[in-house]
Amino acid sequence: MAEIHQTAIVSSESQLADDVTIGPYSIIEGPVRIGSGSRIASHVLITGTTFIGEGCKIHHGAVIGTNPQDLKFAGEESEVRIGNKVTIREYATVNRATKESRITSIGDNCFLMAYTHLAHDCHLGKNVILANSVHLGGHVHIDDFAIVGGIVALHQFVSVGAHSMVGGGYRVPKDICPYAIAEGYPLSIKTINRIGLQRRGFLPESIEIIKSAFKILFNSPYNTTDAVAKIKAELPQTSEILNILNFISASRRGLTK
Repeated sequence: MAEIHQTAIVSSESQLADDVTIGPYSIIEGPVRIGSGSRIASHVLITGTTFIGEGCKIHHGAVIGTNPQDLKFAGEESEVRIGNKVTIREYATVNRATKESRITSIGDNCFLMAYTHLAHDCHLGKNVILANSVHLGGHVHIDDFAIVGGIVALHQFVSVGAHSMVGGGYRVPKDICPYAIAEGYPLSIKTINRIGLQRRGFLPESIEIIKSAFKILFNSPYNTTDAVAKIKAELPQTSEILNILNFISASRRGLTK
């Protein structure tokens, strides 16, 4: 049976796995589902149609599943879905979605540090790290293994590509290419995330092909359309190159150069 502190309040609508722990003064209200081995610390609020996977750790003061901060929101049904082994640190907030996508989602093994904010309709892939006080506007997408440094604000509809890294303290108004390191004022692509790729087992030849694509995209006189055409014509169409091209094709905010 779940271990629920005597000061906690758990709705009869909520379903908790037998080994879930709920800390002092936390509130679990509505049709919340919490998976096996998850631990909810003190003074946490989890509300609405929120699904939390197995082995998650939700720290003191976090607020998950509350209504979106969107003036167009009209009370429509929507969800928050959190994968397995996700850590959400102190005072982080995660809003449920609007009718646009109906789901705000966080993939497996993500780590959201203290005071992070996920607005409505945001989607995080797997193994994403958001450092302290990262704030995501609505509809932000962050792909697998991306890392965002502390005190970063991401404009609504921005996408951050897989295996990329955004330095701390910057504003992100446009999309960040997969495999990139972005920093500076104004924010720009500095280089490929070579160390991160090496740590994750990317082959040296794959890294060199990504580097060649970056030279065409970010260190040449070509605009993005012409750079894409040149990459298609001149570089091997590896999975990494296709990931870059598909990311550019789907861009909603335009590419950070």
